[in-house]
Amino acid sequence: MNKPPYPHPLIAREGWPFLAGIVLISILVSFWSGLASIPFWLLSVFVLQFFRDPSRIAPEGELNVLSPADGRIVAVEEVRDTYANRDALKISVFMNVFNVHSNRAPVDGTIQTVNYFAGQFFNASLDKASLENERNAMVVLTPQGHLVTAVQVAGLVAKRILCYVKPGDQLYAGQRYGFIRFGSRVDVYLPAGSRPRVAIGDKVQATSTVLAELPDTPINPSE
Repeated sequence: MNKPPYPHPLIAREGWPFLAGIVLISILVSFWSGLASIPFWLLSVFVLQFFRDPSRIAPEGELNVLSPADGRIVAVEEVRDTYANRDALKISVFMNVFNVHSNRAPVDGTIQTVNYFAGQFFNASLDKASLENERNAMVVLTPQGHLVTAVQVAGLVAKRILCYVKPGDQLYAGQRYGFIRFGSRVDVYLPAGSRPRVAIGDKVQATSTVLAELPDTPINPSE
């Protein structure tokens, strides 16, 4: 699948209004009192690091499943993928407020469905967050015939899930497709028989870390 150049600068477009606002406030406060402006400049630095959005290089391998987010692995388990109606291997990546929050596609493929679910805002590191928190689920069909589900899950502080794709869109592995503001997680549901390459507690990076390898032969979800 054709992979165009990375389309965004080092600072995520979602952060520009926040960064411009806090920097402007910091400058105005500086005119009044340099000492009083220090907390505002520190907040500016925090906002700058939160919305950083670096380009990444994806490892080669058509069966690789890439991490959709920066963070820490909090789940590697066999569960029921209700979004694709099948048994699946779930791998969850928890993002704290110091991680990059740009979300990247885990595989090449065609988007089958995109569904938003309203919900709660529990701590995203908790297991119940996967099913009870606000979330956005995207199901992708790979060129090899595998279904891969990526679910953006809002967290305790996160109040906005952004997803820029729709059914029928073509994605390449590592492509930027969304953003979650201020602490969250992404759950990836893989076909039964997928081979995990990470363990609970591992730190991962979006695009550059391989979470798992898909089975050589696609498995029909109804089997």
